Amino acid sequence: MGSFFIHTPTLLFLFLIAMAAAAALVQGQGTRVGFYSSTCPQAESIVQKTVISHFQSNPAIAPGLLRMHFHDCFVRGCDASILINGSSTEKTTGPNRLINGYDVIDDAKTQLEAACPGVVSCADILALATRDSVVLTKGLTWIVPTGRRDGLVSLASEVNNLPGPLDSIDVQKQKFADKGLNDQDLVTLVGGHTIGTSACRFFSYRLYNFSNTTANGADPSMDASFVTQLQALCPADGDASRRIALDTGSQNTFDTSFFTNLMNGRGVLESDQKLWTDASTKTFVQRFLGVRGLLGLNFNLEFGRSMVKMSNIGVKTGTDGEIRRVCTAIN
Repeated sequence: MGSFFIHTPTLLFLFLIAMAAAAALVQGQGTRVGFYSSTCPQAESIVQKTVISHFQSNPAIAPGLLRMHFHDCFVRGCDASILINGSSTEKTTGPNRLINGYDVIDDAKTQLEAACPGVVSCADILALATRDSVVLTKGLTWIVPTGRRDGLVSLASEVNNLPGPLDSIDVQKQKFADKGLNDQDLVTLVGGHTIGTSACRFFSYRLYNFSNTTANGADPSMDASFVTQLQALCPADGDASRRIALDTGSQNTFDTSFFTNLMNGRGVLESDQKLWTDASTKTFVQRFLGVRGLLGLNFNLEFGRSMVKMSNIGVKTGTDGEIRRVCTAIN
């Protein structure tokens, strides 16, 4: 496969800006760039090679790792609590049980324990692997500050407040604000759905439950031809677990086509489409698309910045938490 990093002059310039932004954002939060430079200098390389190896046989790990990291950070902070096995842990819940990529983290941890025993946390492995998976889908890289430690608690009951497909814009904003993320971060991070999928059960009501409103029975905010396409993929009496791309036509590439689809009424999840129909978030979508008259935003660059912010939610550092020997169990 091609080079892991992108080296065109423009993107290299943006990459250097992202490096500086990352370093500035995390000052005073306990994580830092190059945390393992002396204790395990090969840490990032080991994680990167592991992700590449798994991605080559299963590209679905890319959106899986991104979702895993997001779900981990929104519950108890970015402490790898999502990775712990047990009868009532976060991992057992509906949103987390079938995520692709748990084996990637376990594999990287095994290799890191052989190279640098007791040094690299599972939380940092997940943060690094997420970045690497985005780059493999043609996203721009970003610098990941490290130094997180692993949490000691994982409770299924605490997963209930994750952002969901039925959330209004106000609810989405509040859930993000509660984690120190602003409205631009919301739109940017939801843009990660450019490589995501969803089961029919989470949006099929949009295809059939509006018979009193529209002739085709679908949510009026949806493009009519797109409704026909989705009804064929998710028939009313079909397999509710079938997975459908959230970015139709570009599900394997990290790009702005997800936002183009929202503009054209082709958002799959109701919560996603509302980013376009609500004026307060629509502006950010338009700026990512380069709409004339608005100050443009580079989605890939902003995604890295927002990911640095998100990956520092509630981190455990210093003597808080632990460095797990295996990611699936507390020491």
